[in-house]
Amino acid sequence: MRIIFHGENAASFSSGFAELVGPGADIRILPDGLGIGADQQAYAQADVIIGVKFDASLPIPSGLKLFHVPGAGYDAVDLALLPAPANVCNCFGHEQAIAEYVMSALLARHIPLADADAKLRRGDWAYWAGSPARVHGEIAGKTIGLLGFGHIGKAIARRAKAFEMKVHVANRSAVPISDLVDRAFTLDRLEEFWGSADAIVVSVPLTPETNGLVGAAAFAAMRRDALIFNVGRGPTIDETALFEALKDKRIGGAVIDTWYRYPSAAAANPLPSELPFHELPNIVMTPHMSGWTSGTIWRRQQTIADNIKRSFAGEPLVNLVREARQTA
Repeated sequence: MRIIFHGENAASFSSGFAELVGPGADIRILPDGLGIGADQQAYAQADVIIGVKFDASLPIPSGLKLFHVPGAGYDAVDLALLPAPANVCNCFGHEQAIAEYVMSALLARHIPLADADAKLRRGDWAYWAGSPARVHGEIAGKTIGLLGFGHIGKAIARRAKAFEMKVHVANRSAVPISDLVDRAFTLDRLEEFWGSADAIVVSVPLTPETNGLVGAAAFAAMRRDALIFNVGRGPTIDETALFEALKDKRIGGAVIDTWYRYPSAAAANPLPSELPFHELPNIVMTPHMSGWTSGTIWRRQQTIADNIKRSFAGEPLVNLVREARQTA
């Protein structure tokens, strides 16, 4: 079987992959930009392609059996252009890492370990127990609001419950009340949802319906001390509305991991927005790192390798995005 890892992102999953997929695998790693000649030919002859994009600039792999995205999002894959007999799958495995990211940021906001350490090194006992003036916070009893209740939302909810938090969920489809969920809202009741939580985590995918879903009206309805996270896609939160809400201190702060501008060939190290978020004191900015851990890579490798073996054995695939269609 001829397996192609296309691009830097996909190549991250190639180390040790031959052992996972078994004998008979001819594995090649190709760059993001395919040169003329051998790279183009290898891509066109692939049985399996692992990659984050497919468009008209790439050769048509006419014998392709499986196109596997090494992540959850497949918005850069033009499904209509891929050969009809090819299955298309994606994978998750990042929800554990993202949930830990969210909980660590929440804990850091309420339990000032770094500040306590820095102060005590100067002889300042600022957080010493014994006086109400020196107390710090805790997350037990706080309410976390989850906009989206897929793999990521459920993983966060499980960890929040372990910390004795209340969990509110807003989701496109109805979510039943359970041991994980204390209150649930559908997307036509968002105004009520925004004001119900101490922290709101946005993890919905980017679609025409979710683009700008969190805007000025949302920030106006949130609690004045509420914290907002984005671990989904940047444009699900309106860029200008977020900046203005933080600048004017209409909410308590933000932890933003997914952005509006990313590195490109034209700009290798841009700031992540045209607006000066980096000048604001009430935001934590991270470079789309929340789900990128060694554990994520290992779990996704397993999913991809299992699907390749299933594909060649004629068995049902997991995380099927588009089923193969036979042509006349």
